Amino acid sequence: MRYGGSAGCIPPLLKETGMKQKIYYILFLCLLATTVHAQDVSYDLIVAKDGSGGYTTVQEAVNAVPDYRKASPTRIYIKKGTYKEKIVVPASKECVQLIGEDGVILTYDDYASKPNIFGENKGTSGSASIYIFGPDFVAENITFQNSSGPVGQAVACHVAADRAVFRKCRFLGFQDTLYTFGENTREYYEDCYIEGTVDFIFGKATCVFNRCELRSKCTGGFLTAPATPQGCQYGYVFYDCKLTADKGVEDGSVWLSRPWRPYAKAVFIRCEMRRHIHPEGWSNWGKTENEQTAFYAEYQCYGKGANTQGRVCWAHQLTDISKYDIPKVLAGTDGWNPLSIEK
Repeated sequence: MRYGGSAGCIPPLLKETGMKQKIYYILFLCLLATTVHAQDVSYDLIVAKDGSGGYTTVQEAVNAVPDYRKASPTRIYIKKGTYKEKIVVPASKECVQLIGEDGVILTYDDYASKPNIFGENKGTSGSASIYIFGPDFVAENITFQNSSGPVGQAVACHVAADRAVFRKCRFLGFQDTLYTFGENTREYYEDCYIEGTVDFIFGKATCVFNRCELRSKCTGGFLTAPATPQGCQYGYVFYDCKLTADKGVEDGSVWLSRPWRPYAKAVFIRCEMRRHIHPEGWSNWGKTENEQTAFYAEYQCYGKGANTQGRVCWAHQLTDISKYDIPKVLAGTDGWNPLSIEK
């Protein structure tokens, strides 16, 4: 039997099929709405430049976090965009988590010799694009940038918080890009990218860098300048990192570290070191007495820059790294383990 002609001549089977399709479509829309709602409620606050979130700046969202909230982390979702603002996460804003959509850049353009409102130089500490003081801070999928260019010290991220975690983040700048400021504090960096020219990772904190890329942007620089306080067991520990360089950086021209303070510590474990790394590896920063107090070491590193034959005699080649397990390095007195924090 053939059916055709007017719209009213629809066979029962097709009517039933059409009704089922409508039901399935309605159920699909309900499921989609539920999924979107679930995605929204997984974040406490949303930042969007276009006004589609509750806040248009990151600082506004941080300010909205209740002081000393400890019941659970406050998750702030930042939608794609470049946010030019100088950001402060105060010590009273605990357990703040900044989660970025792909393409989130937090940037500012201060630098050490830039005058403040009183005509004084801002200084290195005053040059940062973002300051993080609140403990138990987490950042994921965010670019932290100082866009002032090669103008001397210009910090992208100033971290003074204890138990700070960064995953899949990028730190962009030139001199003094990442300031691990906090004395007796602990920081964990996983799958991050950090670039710079001179001392672009520096400070007093105990830090682990796990599977990160450290990219040198000029000839003759230093990757790190730890200021590890006397008596601290650990300084910087680099696990399975890649040490890369921009095109044009001369072979053998970049040192792994120089001691900003006499008791500096830095250890590179199973890291790929390319040809830009200086054969000597380590600098005493012009003070032979630093050779007696600083602790610099490597373990099973590889690549053109990992030739241990030319290393300075006061550096170490480790044979046992059991004391450098990530939980041991960062445990402190409270047993903190960043590997257990939910992603």
